[in-house]
Amino acid sequence: MDSYPEVISDDSTKQQERHYFLLSELQTLVKDLPSSFQQRLSYNTLSDLALALIDGTVYEIVQGLLDIQHLTEKNLYNQRQKLHCEHQALKQELSKKHKEALQSCKPHNLALLKSNLQTELEALEIRVRDEQRMMDKKIVSEMDQKVIDQQNTLEKAGVPGFYITTNPQELTVQMHLLELILKLQQKESQSGIM
Repeated sequence: MDSYPEVISDDSTKQQERHYFLLSELQTLVKDLPSSFQQRLSYNTLSDLALALIDGTVYEIVQGLLDIQHLTEKNLYNQRQKLHCEHQALKQELSKKHKEALQSCKPHNLALLKSNLQTELEALEIRVRDEQRMMDKKIVSEMDQKVIDQQNTLEKAGVPGFYITTNPQELTVQMHLLELILKLQQKESQSGIM
């Protein structure tokens, strides 16, 4: 039983060394951030972040969140592109219909027909604009929800600096923290530490 405390001590020493290594790396990476954000990331915050990163779980969580975000962005982009293509098809269809109507129109009805066609074109343009605006609002809403989900997940994982907020300054700090985590993960994976 005498060897048991040594195992704990040895494991504890490795964790302590890893903590110091991560903290040192974070302090180096923070120097690349704008000075206004360097001031917001105190020694204690960086130390707590280093502790949260020790076992690599946070790296996996962040990578999972990043993958989900990319899939969401791609899906929303594809939805918007589909809507854009539908609108282009509607415009082409209307243009073809208008050309046919103008070709078959009697000269004495031409002014009335042109007026009706202009009204129809304007109505389509309004519809297209409204549908695009609704799609853009949906995209912004879904991305805002993704941010909240990410904040919530990282807060529950115990990552310092993460909580649900819509404050632009706090969001920027959180983005810088994510940037630090991703850079540190990349640095560790390149050097084979992880």
